Amino acid sequence: MAFIKICNKAYNVLMQLRACENFYTKCSSLMAQCYCSTEYNRYSSNEGFTSVEKVVLLTFLAVVILMAILGNLLVMVAVCRDRQLRKIKTNYFIVSLAFADLLVSVLVMPFGAIELVQDIWAYGEMFCLVRTSLDVLLTTASIFHLCCISLDRYYAICCQPLVYRNKMTPLRIALMLGGCWVLPMFISFLPIMQGWNNIGIVDVIEKRKFSHNSNSTWCVFMVNKPYAITCSVVAFYIPFLLMVLAYYRIYVTAKEHAQQIQMLQRAGATSESRPQTADQHSTHRMRTETKAAKTLCVIMGCFCFCWAPFFVTNIVDPFIDYTVPEQVWTAFLWLGYINSGLNPFLYAFLNKSFRRAFLIILCCDDERYKRPPILGQTVPCSTTTINGSTHVLRYTVLHSGHHQELEKLPIHNDPESLESCF
Repeated sequence: MAFIKICNKAYNVLMQLRACENFYTKCSSLMAQCYCSTEYNRYSSNEGFTSVEKVVLLTFLAVVILMAILGNLLVMVAVCRDRQLRKIKTNYFIVSLAFADLLVSVLVMPFGAIELVQDIWAYGEMFCLVRTSLDVLLTTASIFHLCCISLDRYYAICCQPLVYRNKMTPLRIALMLGGCWVLPMFISFLPIMQGWNNIGIVDVIEKRKFSHNSNSTWCVFMVNKPYAITCSVVAFYIPFLLMVLAYYRIYVTAKEHAQQIQMLQRAGATSESRPQTADQHSTHRMRTETKAAKTLCVIMGCFCFCWAPFFVTNIVDPFIDYTVPEQVWTAFLWLGYINSGLNPFLYAFLNKSFRRAFLIILCCDDERYKRPPILGQTVPCSTTTINGSTHVLRYTVLHSGHHQELEKLPIHNDPESLESCF
């Protein structure tokens, strides 16, 4: 009897174990189904565009690409044709920036648009690596150019003229431009072609390459944690910090100059001047200062708006097991591409000399848009010094013989600033 009781207990234990095993199997099956369903929804949610959606999406992407191509081409042609624009050192950075953005719009954007609309990558794995490397290379080069432009403007506006001339020599400009193109190679072609960004996540990448409802493949670019941190810091966060510091100093210096010029205007006002003259100058200076502040805010605002979402997500995604949806990645990536189309408007179209050059090109050398002739003779500039800052007082003699005070400007002994005096 004791033996029978022991057998019954053993049988009951076995049945309980089998029940637990069945329960575990069911749970595992349910978990697998949930995982597969999640993955399927994740990767198939951007599939199956209707014809209308494809037309709308393709039209929008084509407008972005066309705007980037034409805008950057116009900047390059304008500098090549206009001798005055070629004298300005900053414009060398702007031309190189336009060339980088032009390559983005020609070599990177079209393939991304085709893959997005057709939901397939049909150009092979090797060209996928090349296209991805070009993407990282050219977008990083574009950001580096924006950083160099901010540093050039900092030296030109915030430093003494001799410092600017010593800093921005032709050799140093060439080295800076070379760095804008060579340094991105170390976070694009070198690691991507060697597969350093894939270390530890090869299985995840292979799963994402194939569509769940078809045999089509995608050009998937994923990065591990070390590459995500290194790439983001080098390509975005360091240039972003330098740009913020440079433009902040430019803004502070511009305000100080505006206050010094106001003091000059008040000190130079005489009883023989026309009434309300000083107030007119103050209003003009306030408008100029406000415009400069708005321009700096627009430049930094557009840069942050276009690139910050992508690079924040680029660092966060590897630490949350790559759960950021593909739609979010695509939206943030194209937001960065749009910056390549905005740069010509921000760095060239807001410049009066560039706008005149653009009108001459677009209007087939129409005489109306060429530089206007001088109406009168320019009397040599008189200078004064306030708190160690030298300023120039310029007068123009009109044909009627009257003097009209135009403006007082800070003196810089470089060709870029002397153009405003002579």
